[in-house]
This record gives sequence, structure tokens and C-alpha cells, in this order.
Amino acid sequence: MNPPSQGEGRGPGPTVGPQDPAEFPKFSRRRRCCGQRMQLALLGLATVLLWAGLLTLLLFWHWDTVQNLRQLEVTAARNVSRVSKDLERHNGDQMAQKSQAARVSQNMEEIRAEQERMKAQDSELSRNLDGLRLDLSNLKSLNLNERHTALRSLERLQQEVLKLWIELHTSNARTPGVTPGETLPPILPIIPTVPAMAPATTLTTVPATAPTTVPVTATTTVPATTPTTAPATVPTTASATVPTTAAPLSLSSTPGSTCNTCPEKWVSFQRKCYYFGAEPKRWIQARFACSKLQGQLVSIHSQEEQDFLARHANRKGTWIGLRDLDREGEFIWMDKEPLNYSNWRLGEPNNGGQGEDCVMMQGSGQWNDAFCGSRLDGWVCDRLATC
Repeated sequence: MNPPSQGEGRGPGPTVGPQDPAEFPKFSRRRRCCGQRMQLALLGLATVLLWAGLLTLLLFWHWDTVQNLRQLEVTAARNVSRVSKDLERHNGDQMAQKSQAARVSQNMEEIRAEQERMKAQDSELSRNLDGLRLDLSNLKSLNLNERHTALRSLERLQQEVLKLWIELHTSNARTPGVTPGETLPPILPIIPTVPAMAPATTLTTVPATAPTTVPVTATTTVPATTPTTAPATVPTTASATVPTTAAPLSLSSTPGSTCNTCPEKWVSFQRKCYYFGAEPKRWIQARFACSKLQGQLVSIHSQEEQDFLARHANRKGTWIGLRDLDREGEFIWMDKEPLNYSNWRLGEPNNGGQGEDCVMMQGSGQWNDAFCGSRLDGWVCDRLATC
């Protein structure tokens, strides 16, 4: 055992004299080693502190994340509940809408069925109405044609009676016992000369039983008694008043009269002059145009006149002077004479457009009531011929 060195167990004493050079490197190495350990310790402590801080941050982040997740879970649960309620409400609304749509579709089907029934009823009513209108038009045309036939027969009868009266008047003038230049008392009333424009509704006094009574008086050749007995007996038994609807023939208007002079561009036919217009006009315009030409829209009173006009009239349609503007169904000529002749097309007049108040002549010559505002390419004026 080595004796304790000097200073062992004591503090280092003052060095006396130079130290041992061999111990200085050892001390420096020891000191360097202690410094490295200290650095390593500090580095480890800093690393631990860093990891502790990171862990702390991670813990705080995790806790915050957990809190957020919990809050999100609560919010999501609340939202899910709200969405489920909204979905249930939406499903309920959809079911209500579906049921309402079903009711609406059912109502629409009922409305469609009702409309179909109404359409069927309307079509049936329209067919019935068209049939009634056609029947009425046919009856109207038939009535007018029958009236025309009756009036023509009456006119022919009047003409025959007039001829008989003229013959009887001539035979009375040749009765024996009458001196030349002397005339018998008027056994029958004399028909006065009537101008061509005289109204057609005048009453003409003609003999009704002239063929049976006048020859008897003509055979009595007693000159003294003829002037006294004939006026007292014949007018009371033989004459009768026959109403007519056509203008009687006058001695100055018989066929062969020389009154057939017409203005330029007018066509003469049976003592009348006709102007055939060729400009598109409405009925009222055609009427005024005829007035400016000192005429009037044509009035037709015989089949001969109708045939003449049909040959010369415009094939696309021609206005004539017949209309029922004053009262529906009462047709009046421009010359104020009655409708003693007609040439209606079958089914006419029908007032088809609820306003067909003017009459036109078609290309076939038949008549048709038309809208007065329509434009026709043809119109015919007439006036009396001059001598």
C-alpha cells in the first residue's frame, strides 16, 4: 500500500514550481470529455423537451380534433334528423301531390268526356240545323217558284182576257144599226193605255163573263133600244174587277213597237236598254253607277228577259236589282214591282252568311243571295228605250 500522497484528502495545494507535463494532457482530456457529456446531456434534454412539446401539441390537437368530431357528430345527427323529417315531409307532399294529380287527371278525363259529348251534341245540332235551313231554303225556293208560276199563269190569263176584250170592242164597233163615225155606248170599261213604268199592282177592270153575254146584245139589232138598254144591263152583270200583280199590256207597248232606241254601249231588248258593267263593284257601288248612267240595276220579270241576260252577263257573277235589305225574306226589285218571276238556285235564298241581302246572277243564270259587300266583276243596268 502506497503511502498517501501529499495532499490526498485535501484540496489541491498550491503548486510549487513547475507541474508535471505528463498530467496536463490528461486533465484536458478529462475536461473535454466532461464538456462533450454536458453537450450530449443538453442535446438529449433539448430533444426530450422537443418531443415533449410535440407530444403536448399532438395531445392538444387530438383533443381538439376529438371535440370537433364530437361536435360534428352532434351536428350530423341533428342534420340527419332534420333531413329525415324533411324527407318524410317531402314524401308526404309527394303522396298528396300524386293523389291530387290523380284527382286532377280524373277530372280532366271527365271534362274530356263531357267535351266529347258536347261536341257530339253540337255536331248533331248543327246537322239538324243545316237540315232545317236546307229544308227551309227548299220550301222558300219552291214557294217562290210556285208563286212565280201562278203569277205567270195569271198574267197569261190577263193577256187572253185583254185580247178577248179587244176583239169584243172591235165587234161592237161593227154592230149593225150604227152609222159610220158613231160609237156604241161603252158596254165594257175600256182599259186605259198604261206606260211601261206603271206600278204592277194596279187594279184592272176586265169582263169576267164577256163571251157569254156580249154576243147576245150584239145580235139584237134594234137601233132604238140599244142605246137605252145596253148601259143599264150589261155593266151590272158582265163586268168584274180582277186584281192583278203584273202591269197590263197597253196598245202602245205591244210587240213590234218602234220604241227601241238606246244610248251608246247599251243593248236593246224588248223595248228596254241594258248596260253590262265589267268593273268589280259592291252592290251599292253598282247601284250608284247605274244611277249615274241614268238607269237602275236590272229588274227581271220574264223568262225571255232572263235568257237574254244569261247570254250576255258576266260568267263570274253579276249583280241584279233584287234585294231584301228592308225586311229579311221580302225581296224587292229596283223598279218597285213585285217578285213575279224567279230563277233561284236550289236551296236559295238561304241567307247563309246571316247578312246575304243582295241577289246575284251566277254564270249558270240562276240566282243566289250574297253578301252586299262582296265585289263582283259584273253588274247590269236597265232603262226604258226611247222612240
